[in-house]
Amino acid sequence: MLRDRVPRRSGATLHPIACSTLWTMQEPTDRDLVLRVRGGETEAFGEMVRRYQVSVYNVCLRMMGERLDAEDLAQESFVRAYQRLESYDEDRPFGPWVRTLAANLCLNQLKRNRPLQVPLDDERDRAARPGRASPERHLEAQEAARDVRRAIHELPPHYRVVIELRHFQELSYAEIAAALDLPLSDVKSHLYRARKTLAQRLGGNE
Repeated sequence: MLRDRVPRRSGATLHPIACSTLWTMQEPTDRDLVLRVRGGETEAFGEMVRRYQVSVYNVCLRMMGERLDAEDLAQESFVRAYQRLESYDEDRPFGPWVRTLAANLCLNQLKRNRPLQVPLDDERDRAARPGRASPERHLEAQEAARDVRRAIHELPPHYRVVIELRHFQELSYAEIAAALDLPLSDVKSHLYRARKTLAQRLGGNE
């Protein structure tokens, strides 16, 4: 998924997987890891990458729709997180913070790029499996999920990002406004219009 390491920045090479022998007694919290990184133990950041690389990748894939772009931006998200770690509030959950950072990074990239033509048949963020449901029901669920992803990918970037942050990352309106540096009224307006557009494209009602 992500390449074997985050690119070398600030004199540190970060290896997300090669950390299993660092902590054998008790798995450290994210806060512990942040403090260790700040104390010069750069290998600790590799453990943070290992914990969150899948969810960050999935944010980028939903936003970008293309696997190579998603992989590059997920890696860049961790580079940015590492660079901003000194200003990060270690008492906040790291996962939502880095995923929001990734969503913002993707939004900026989308604003610079052309509209995306999105391959939708191999997204890694799969819906939960339907247990003992029949193959027909399973196929129907897959097709419905594909339709939803397609409709989301067809949204303008500024609508796509509020859907990502609200419905996938479960941020509050106020948190979305802070993350995107938007007035609260704009966040509500974007969400309303995005949901209305999705309902129309999916054949539902407002």
